[in-house]
Amino acid sequence: MTSKFLLAAILSLLPVLAQAADITGVPKIREGDHIQIGNSRIRLGGIDAPAVDQLCLNNSGERWTCGVAARDELIKHVDGKSWTCHPRNTDRRGHTVARCEVEGEDIQKWLVSNGWALSYTRVSHDYDADEKAAREAKAGMWQGAFIAPWDWRVRNKKTAILGAAKAPENAKSILLASASGPVAPSPDCTIKGNVNSSGECIYHTPASRWYARIQMHVNKGTRWFCSVEDAEAAGCRETKR
Repeated sequence: MTSKFLLAAILSLLPVLAQAADITGVPKIREGDHIQIGNSRIRLGGIDAPAVDQLCLNNSGERWTCGVAARDELIKHVDGKSWTCHPRNTDRRGHTVARCEVEGEDIQKWLVSNGWALSYTRVSHDYDADEKAAREAKAGMWQGAFIAPWDWRVRNKKTAILGAAKAPENAKSILLASASGPVAPSPDCTIKGNVNSSGECIYHTPASRWYARIQMHVNKGTRWFCSVEDAEAAGCRETKR
């Protein structure tokens, strides 16, 4: 009987023993909700921010790169300070999902309350009130029109248009496009993706043979990726040449 109680006690402690240690350091900020500290790639849990090549519309109906803005505003806000991230789990892409803070400030809360990310209600409702406050204040993306990052990633044509501005008639086609101009949206996002004649999405790294020949144009089936993982998660395969 004693051995059974001992076993039960050990099993009850396993979740505590298995809990990953905090990750600390000055991060490389890749996107509004993706950072890297050392070799750890971290996804900020409970929120969803636009990718660096996602487009939004401002209150005048003009396109702007809201994903780049979300990343850059976060970089400006934290100003090179050290982060402390508390791992929760690992996502399907192998990234650590964590809650992160800088000098005691909840970074996810800051992003959502300033309109640079949405509360990711599929997994958490922790930031619902912050999203409501940002929407009412027309902060960040809420100043104009946009679609939810999770709908943009899969180009969901049935998605609702969010925001404060009255969207023009062609808003949905604009918002579903990527900001795939001739210049990469970030020095870290130099992998090119295009669609071949068979309808396959193909990605090309700078080392690929035909990399320089791939011309990047908005609404032409091309987009930039920040990593091979991002490209493969979007359903693309590596070029065979």
